[in-house]
Amino acid sequence: MGHLLNLLRGTALVNKSSFHDCPKLLQRKTCSTRKVAKCSAELADHIKSSFNDKVYIHNGEDLNALPHIQTLRKFPKEELSAKVVMVRFDSSILFKLESDQNTLSVFNALLTIKYLYEAGAKVILVGDWNINNFLLPESVADFLSEILRIKVVPLQCISCNNLSKKEELKKADILLIENLSNNKEEVANCSKFAEALASGVHIFVNDSFSHSHKALASTVGVTRFCYACIAGFHFEESLSLLNNIAESSRKPYVAIIGGGHLYDKAAALHFLASRCQGLIFVGMISFQIMYALGVSVPSKLVEREVCDEALDIVRLARDRNIQILYPKDFWCRNEHDQKHLKTFPAHGILDGWVPVDLGPASLDEIGSVLTNSKKIIWIGPVKFTVSSKNINGASKLAKMLDQLSLSNCDITVVGNTACQIVRQELSSLSSINMVENASVVWEFLKGRKLPGVMALDRAYPFEINWNDTYSDPAQPLVVDIGSGNGLFLLEMASRRTDLNFLGLEINGKLVRRCLDSVNQFGIKNGYFIATNATSTFRSIVSTYPGQLVLVSIQCPNPDFNKPEHRWSMLQRSLIEAVADLLTSGGKVFLQSDVEAVALRMKEQFLRYSKGKLDLVHDQDGWLEKNPFGVRSDWEQHVIERGAPMYRLMFSKSVANIEKQSQDL
Repeated sequence: MGHLLNLLRGTALVNKSSFHDCPKLLQRKTCSTRKVAKCSAELADHIKSSFNDKVYIHNGEDLNALPHIQTLRKFPKEELSAKVVMVRFDSSILFKLESDQNTLSVFNALLTIKYLYEAGAKVILVGDWNINNFLLPESVADFLSEILRIKVVPLQCISCNNLSKKEELKKADILLIENLSNNKEEVANCSKFAEALASGVHIFVNDSFSHSHKALASTVGVTRFCYACIAGFHFEESLSLLNNIAESSRKPYVAIIGGGHLYDKAAALHFLASRCQGLIFVGMISFQIMYALGVSVPSKLVEREVCDEALDIVRLARDRNIQILYPKDFWCRNEHDQKHLKTFPAHGILDGWVPVDLGPASLDEIGSVLTNSKKIIWIGPVKFTVSSKNINGASKLAKMLDQLSLSNCDITVVGNTACQIVRQELSSLSSINMVENASVVWEFLKGRKLPGVMALDRAYPFEINWNDTYSDPAQPLVVDIGSGNGLFLLEMASRRTDLNFLGLEINGKLVRRCLDSVNQFGIKNGYFIATNATSTFRSIVSTYPGQLVLVSIQCPNPDFNKPEHRWSMLQRSLIEAVADLLTSGGKVFLQSDVEAVALRMKEQFLRYSKGKLDLVHDQDGWLEKNPFGVRSDWEQHVIERGAPMYRLMFSKSVANIEKQSQDL
């Protein structure tokens, strides 16, 4: 193997891109006029603390856990330089002109764009908007230029490749693609439209969390055509809030539930009932719960078709000894005299009167229950009629939550209406978490997968302490993808103590056996991780402090019964990650006993390595011998039965890297 590594000298440090690499951005003014408040130091500290190396894991079995995704905070910052990066921004966040412009969500949304720009990326913004003042891309570009303090130039087309892209990028700091609002191909997640949208783009950054419950071309479709798809700062923060909602270690945990349409929310209410110690109903939905509890309710307020769902929720709450709280009284409006208001007990609303707000007794009881709570979620508006206005109950509830937040109560408010009311009552930049889009949260609570989240690259969920993993983490690294029973890697580690070896294997049982062998034989330069390398290779290897000198993929299992799934391990994202992270002069070794599989691997690497890898032998031939002198168990089996092995070796060329940099 010596000849394979003769070209490799020194150790290249791979710096992780962390949020704490952003102090320059925090020093610059990121907000401007149009009533845009300064982003305070308190807000910046809040962001840093909320991103403090969290690992988010659901506690329950009845909700699909959110995947661990690649984020801009974790993505290697040096990989952004000179790359074309498309940012799907959230217009509902960036186009706010009110005094709440200094909120965490707005700060993060602005920071995503500025961070990319400061890192040397060629930034292209894409979004949708239906705001009268911003119908034209020119007006949107002017507004974004003002609040970012960076020149934004509008494009009158969808595909960046329809332009002389290099010239356009030189003229502008940031480009803005035309409005996607009401675009049929966007809503339909049209593959051809998504491909045109992503043409010329290297990295996709999704920062539009409010669209994550939809499968759009600009949030899902484009991910098929970019070599890295990651979450922006706003997206990551919002995702952490979803995980926080599901986490139930802080008790008592109380859910305040407003709005209506119980049938659509039944699954979500079941989840909340499985997590919380108390359910407080404050909207139209409360009448369905009251009816299920046997409370007298005006018939016109009861949705008969959801009675079974309401009864199921009540039964579940009783089985788990969960407190159910419903309004005990209401402010009601006379149907014939709209100015005439009067309070009625919940069970005694007279004909001709319509509930419009929570009564004083209801608010007192809610306040009493919330006093001892350690965690609260408020989702859905305090609303009992379509035209309800001047509702004081919601404001009083917001004041209660504001006071509770000062006593270390974990509070999350969900929905535009509730967030706006709470914001009006905030005593300061309190610790109340806010999620504007209730639809995303309802879908999450129902246990449904969010397309915008699932489309992003996966990340290994844990931080790896390389100092604990290897005796010398500065040594060059060899990675075997699909390491199986580990015999090849363990033998290599025993022979070459000057290198570190890492096996990535999806079968957890095999990995545990390999780790037992590592411990049993005292191997200090070998380690194994149970993971799907296809999606996590980049996030794992990019944190390694030394050079990646060799990647091997040996005898992946072809599934001939399902041709569309054959060689599924060799996805474009994995090949591009290998090509990016491999050090100059590093090698990729591929082999299989099935010629069709070897040809497919060769084809994929030539196609997706972005011109960074060259075959080190004849294009039409195969390597005759294993260059390492160490065989895997399957290779040994194939050789013993006299069958051929088909081997390939690629090398990362310095000349190719320089050429690619010039092309950018």
